[in-house]
Amino acid sequence: MTQHPDRLIFGAAYYDEYTPAAAGPDRLERDMQMMVAAGFTTIRIAEFTWGTWNPAPGVFDFTHIDRALDAAAAHGLDVIVGTPTAAIPTWLASRHPEVLGVTAVGPNKYGPRQNMNILAPAYRHYAEAAIRALARHTAPREHVVGFQLDNETKYYDAANPDIQRAFVDSLKRRFGAGQEGLNALNSAFGLNYWANRVGAWEDFPDVTGTINGSLAAAFDAFRRGLVTDFLAWQRALVDEYRRADQFVTQNFDYEWRGHSFGIQPAVDHFQAADAVTLAGVDIYHPGEDQLTGKEIGFGGDISRSLKDGDPYLVIETQAQGQMGWLPYPGQLRLQAYSHLASGACGVMYWHWGSIHNSFETYWKGLLSQDYTPNPTYREACVVGRELKEHAASLTGLRKHNRVAIMVSNEAYTALEWFSLEAGFPRQYAGGGANYNDVFRWLYDALFDLNLEVDVVPADAPVERLNRYAVLVAPALYVTPQATTDALRAYVAGGGHLLTTFRTGVADENVQVFTDRQPHGLSGLLGLGTDQFTRPDGVALRPVGALAAALDDDGATEPATLATATFMELLTPVDAAALQGDAEVEVLAIYDHHAWSGPAIATRAVGDGSITHLATMTSPALTRAVLELVAERAGVTDWAQDLAGVVTVRRGTNGRGRRLTYFLNCSREPAAFVLPVRGHDVLGTLGRAGAVVDASTTVTVPAWGVLVVEA
Repeated sequence: MTQHPDRLIFGAAYYDEYTPAAAGPDRLERDMQMMVAAGFTTIRIAEFTWGTWNPAPGVFDFTHIDRALDAAAAHGLDVIVGTPTAAIPTWLASRHPEVLGVTAVGPNKYGPRQNMNILAPAYRHYAEAAIRALARHTAPREHVVGFQLDNETKYYDAANPDIQRAFVDSLKRRFGAGQEGLNALNSAFGLNYWANRVGAWEDFPDVTGTINGSLAAAFDAFRRGLVTDFLAWQRALVDEYRRADQFVTQNFDYEWRGHSFGIQPAVDHFQAADAVTLAGVDIYHPGEDQLTGKEIGFGGDISRSLKDGDPYLVIETQAQGQMGWLPYPGQLRLQAYSHLASGACGVMYWHWGSIHNSFETYWKGLLSQDYTPNPTYREACVVGRELKEHAASLTGLRKHNRVAIMVSNEAYTALEWFSLEAGFPRQYAGGGANYNDVFRWLYDALFDLNLEVDVVPADAPVERLNRYAVLVAPALYVTPQATTDALRAYVAGGGHLLTTFRTGVADENVQVFTDRQPHGLSGLLGLGTDQFTRPDGVALRPVGALAAALDDDGATEPATLATATFMELLTPVDAAALQGDAEVEVLAIYDHHAWSGPAIATRAVGDGSITHLATMTSPALTRAVLELVAERAGVTDWAQDLAGVVTVRRGTNGRGRRLTYFLNCSREPAAFVLPVRGHDVLGTLGRAGAVVDASTTVTVPAWGVLVVEA
């Protein structure tokens, strides 16, 4: 996986090219000395500098690259080399303006990064020349440990004519190039509506103007495939030069809402990750009093799952970051251990020294513009020292999770076209909740309960699903038959499935099914729906086991019973459609003058079960439902008793010992009775490595961490 599996990667992106002359001729040397003092092991170079070292076609000047490589080698630092293709040089845009992307609102202008058409022949030609030159020049260096392909690659909403032609060609391959194929396409996408039927392939319209969600979703899926192909293409080029001990990675990112929020709509991470040997990720999150660890959690859980549980590398995360992220004392350290607790093999900051010009001047690195040690840097020194001292305990973490959450790019796209709160495209309906809001609603509840999860794609085979006692499937709007069959087989095999509203609505062509929803699952649940609305002023009344659980949870305040976003009206399915003999167990009903049916229900199916949330519930009520499902599946333990006190993350380290992280994302100390016996790895409670006994009352400081190795 990496050259040094027995140590953790710790470092930052470094750009000698960005350093102003006023910083002095010895700035590079002083930077390296400060990195060594901070315990850095690795720097990342070369990305976003295409125009510097390739100033004209066929001209390569590796002065800055060599300066950084030589300095790193002299100070014992490893280097990750990034291909520079996410920002094109001026000469390329000038000579070949067709490489700039054309979106639904018109052609891009030069200036920003990621403004290109990644399919453009001229872009590919010059990108290949640059990648080959860079890889050829740097791969022989012993301390170059890996290559990063591009940067946060997406398709950038490009819909250039060549992309659209390639899309139409893909439809011909899928449906057939003759008239029968056109007929099949028109039927699958419902193109008779508003006279959108395509009578001849040469009449295929510009997709950017479509009002058809099926066609638009197919185009988005095709463009996600372009990203997968693009990264595979870069991997093949790099492979011609890299050594067997050099890894290949990519810094995948997530939907952006001022920070990382949910799955990335423009990339199928599970498919694109085939191009890398080491999964990489950029995770940015709220800071200061808004630091919860949830973004670190979901970002890490997805990244770890891309390679089926292998450790992943946090290639970018914040040091000082943007406004509102300046870490309180202890937070930088807590953030680093939170990444490791999710299974990361290292943490790298974006970036080392804050830049002095241009767009990201105040997205601050570890050092400010004056390059002097500051509290954030000094805390990084603590992290670096600890990671080196305790590497034997902290490396190679593997998870053994019994809960998984299923994600779907196809469902994301569909709900952009058929929004939850309006039924029309979100861009025309004033926004509102999207797929990621539903995903995070359930993920955050699981996180709060200390129920760790893996993440699986919607096309995961049942053999993969069967590893988990509980499977959560939020808003799985698009359910191809293979997915439906896998979910049914999972439940039949004893799995406990939790679904939500807007699941089992449409097939792979985003054509709504003609039976009761959720398609293929209503017979298992014993309930289905064909009516729904917005839950304005609708509350819930818990009943049965859920009411009892809420009475017994010891909360100081009752759970909020309000609903939000969407509500299905569930009614019993016909007896002929019912599968199994068990009765439906209603857990909550709508408390409303008109709507009074089940809102949350569960039903046993053999040794398995299916539970359905027909509306979006409050965090406390959602946690209660999830904990009830988890208890019945036999996956709860003492970690749930610490929910709300500390975040618990667990696994087995590289030397086969059980590792438990207790993370305190709070400005107040957290006191609790320690549920495990082992060694205090970091010395949080006293001496590093000292044995701490279970049943001892311990206190983790504000923004602190306790790591116990058993």
